[in-house]
Amino acid sequence: WIIQPGNPEGVSITAITKNSSAAAAGMESPTLGTQPRSKELITNVNGVAITDLESYYAEIGDLQVNQTISLRTTKQTYTLRVRPLTVEVDLNQTQTIQVTEEKNGTNVTTTKTVRKTETRTLGIEDLGVRVTEAAKNNIRKGLDLQGGTRVLMAPAEEVTEDIMLAIIDNLQERLNVYGLADVTISPVTSGIPLPGVEQDTLILIEMAGVTDEEVKELLGKQGKFEARVSNTTVFKGGDDITYVCRTAQCSGIDPNSPCGQVDGGFSCGFSFQTSLSAAAAKGFAAATRDLDEIVRDGGGRYLSEPIILYLDDAEVDRLEIGAGLRGRPTTDISISGSGQGITMQAAVDNTLQNMKRLQTILITGSLPAKMNIERIDTISPLLGKEFAKNAIMVALVSLLAVIVVLVVVYRKLVIAVPVIITALSEILITLGIASLIGWNIDLAAVAGIIAVIGTGVDDQIVITDEVLRGKDSYSTSWKQRLKNAFFIIFVAYFATLVAMVPLWYAGAGMLKGFAVTTILGVSAGVLITRPAFGVFMEALTKDEEAE
Repeated sequence: WIIQPGNPEGVSITAITKNSSAAAAGMESPTLGTQPRSKELITNVNGVAITDLESYYAEIGDLQVNQTISLRTTKQTYTLRVRPLTVEVDLNQTQTIQVTEEKNGTNVTTTKTVRKTETRTLGIEDLGVRVTEAAKNNIRKGLDLQGGTRVLMAPAEEVTEDIMLAIIDNLQERLNVYGLADVTISPVTSGIPLPGVEQDTLILIEMAGVTDEEVKELLGKQGKFEARVSNTTVFKGGDDITYVCRTAQCSGIDPNSPCGQVDGGFSCGFSFQTSLSAAAAKGFAAATRDLDEIVRDGGGRYLSEPIILYLDDAEVDRLEIGAGLRGRPTTDISISGSGQGITMQAAVDNTLQNMKRLQTILITGSLPAKMNIERIDTISPLLGKEFAKNAIMVALVSLLAVIVVLVVVYRKLVIAVPVIITALSEILITLGIASLIGWNIDLAAVAGIIAVIGTGVDDQIVITDEVLRGKDSYSTSWKQRLKNAFFIIFVAYFATLVAMVPLWYAGAGMLKGFAVTTILGVSAGVLITRPAFGVFMEALTKDEEAE
């Protein structure tokens, strides 16, 4: 009931993008810690049964703008509307418009010359549903077996334990806001803990569905956002920002800075609305109170200094401040930026990606300390499947080798078969416990399982030798023989624990997975399967003595 093996039809929902068509229809991402078999499955699209990823993508491959589609899941049926993906294109022309501005409490209408733009539809907006193959059991496969990215990060300076925990919380929130699911973040140390030996504390992040470039942009930078007027910081990301718009109504490609051709490609601008805290609004008012008014070409009146946006001390954009905002505690601010690409579609994608990253940083704030990416390991899903096949093959070969050795040594199949059954039971118990606690099974864990098979068979051979070869000595009973065997087993068990516990605390990824799986396996063996095998040997001995 823990592993729950099966062959369900459909595709598993791994994440729902915020403010997408799916989110608007009421679909939600699975909560952290949800068992793989408990995740919501898409089983039907527009009346067509979904059996796997291929059939799912075939049904959503030819969607049209404003089309309504029906997604039936294991929970309920959702109705989604396909949204258009639009962009403002600069027509390289100008037009005259009338603009009403507030001056000294009076609305004044002026005429302005602006760039003429046109709204074009590039295609359809992504539905916002991330899916993967439906899980066949509750065993959580690690990155080595399912593919993904493993990142090892280290603080650029010495930090306290409290700051390190704050960094982990910030990274977790940043990745969640960005829309990533199945993210594991944990602190690790760079060596074995020994008295008087200083260790480096690192952060290990494992996630799927991201590229190396996204990792470097999202995690490799501190994310320190500042808005300055006359070199005075008026607000920062995090606590100074009370609201960041991420819906299509108030964020996206900026119509005042549409896509247009530049040298070597295209460039697009983005903008989104934000709300400041009362304290940040007062800071803005104080910074603009003594600025002069100037008149730009076209008659627009602005303050003499712009508001300059910085991300990690690099200028992102500079915005003109309307004269009517001088000295006013304004809480509504529009943030803008840009992106480039070789084609218009690439420029749009890069621009929206830059906007999404900036929105994420504004919401979560900057990291308490600068972090350096020490290492990035990326494994493709296809390579992960190959690793899984090889791991299963190695485990089967090891079991086959054990069977051959036992049959040759004892020349009794009645002993070899129970040993193999006991070894298989240990594997199932170990996988069940790992599924229950949410531990990922990766290549290191598979190595730990193979080690558990070896130690388990070794202990059962000890029991077998003590019971069978000790029966020639009538001075000891079978109970005493079992006691002698279990004394050896427990000594070996505690020796294994002593060797594995330091790796558990010090291991970064591979070592930790090996240690945890080995400890789980040998503990389950000593407490469950070894006594069960001892009972079997007791019954076998009594039968032989009776004969």
